[in-house]
Amino acid sequence: MTAPDQFFAQLLDPVALAIVLGGTALAVVLRAPFADVGRALAALATLTRRRFDAEPLLVQIAALSRIAKRHGVIALDRTVIADADIAAAIAVIVDGGNATMVADLVHYRRRARAERHLAAAEVWAGAAEAAPAMGMVGTLIGLASMFATMTDPATIGAAMAIALLATLYGALIANLVAMPIATRLRAQARHEAFERTRLEAPLVALAIRETPRSLSSVAA
Repeated sequence: MTAPDQFFAQLLDPVALAIVLGGTALAVVLRAPFADVGRALAALATLTRRRFDAEPLLVQIAALSRIAKRHGVIALDRTVIADADIAAAIAVIVDGGNATMVADLVHYRRRARAERHLAAAEVWAGAAEAAPAMGMVGTLIGLASMFATMTDPATIGAAMAIALLATLYGALIANLVAMPIATRLRAQARHEAFERTRLEAPLVALAIRETPRSLSSVAA
């Protein structure tokens, strides 16, 4: 074994790692609803994606507006819309909803989406808060084990390793894993919420244009 390998092997203690990871996971599960924990884990997949851009959705709204102008608003009911917020707004417009209803719906869904994203970020922030505390718990367990076996020199080293490495693991998990993830998720949530504000105006404009037509068609 080379010197670097031996060095890193000395920094690996499964017991200390289990105490910190297990304690942190338990603290997170006890603090947050299971739905938020699930979102926090699923949100890890978004960290490698490009930042949300509303431009393709604006292009789609423009295309939907042209379809409605040419074939009538009912034609929008047969279109495939991947984005859930736009699909919900278009459904309201097709049903004859006015501009206020569309604006309120888009605003509500944007806020709800942002709250879900921020809740996932808070789970990771909670993990960053709990990890150092669990490291201290591991340190206390290691020290207690060391003092309980002072008569057996062979066990003192292992107990001391748990005591020291648990604190190290807690600090590393908090500052190099959990808190960076929470910070990036918060930044993504703020960016997406800002970008989605661009969708409200064209959807409201479509509702203003199509509502009189839909009402007149119903009256006829």
